[in-house]
Amino acid sequence: MSILASKELVMKKKLNCILLIDDDETTNYVNSILIERAECAEQIKAVTSGAAALEHLTSVDGNGNNPQPDLIFLDINMPVMNGWEFIEEYNKLLPEQRGKVLVYMLSTSNAPEDKDRAAQLGSDGFMAKPLTISRLMEVLKRHFTHLFE
Repeated sequence: MSILASKELVMKKKLNCILLIDDDETTNYVNSILIERAECAEQIKAVTSGAAALEHLTSVDGNGNNPQPDLIFLDINMPVMNGWEFIEEYNKLLPEQRGKVLVYMLSTSNAPEDKDRAAQLGSDGFMAKPLTISRLMEVLKRHFTHLFE
């Protein structure tokens, strides 16, 4: 029995892909395990920098398609390209490279100014680390209601 079924949160469908962007490999690993246990995504892609995420999003598969994950969890404080810089560059991508992706800032910060800045840059949400099953489910129920129908 899945962790969701045990809490009577039955999903009828899964997201295609969730992209994790965090320079901390342990955080990416833990979040991947959590998402796997929630059985809410067909695929989980984790990268350790904003630059690697942009490279992934602009890549093209054998059919000429961009990856277009459904949901991105983005850390703010990363070296080289932080979350703010990533989201600014992400907003410049072509529509087919962005798709209908939701971007959630996932940070150790609870500062109101960080939440405000995330909203101003077009982030779909902001939550404090750590990611939990209940927080993940809140995001899914709020933005992906079709998964539960």
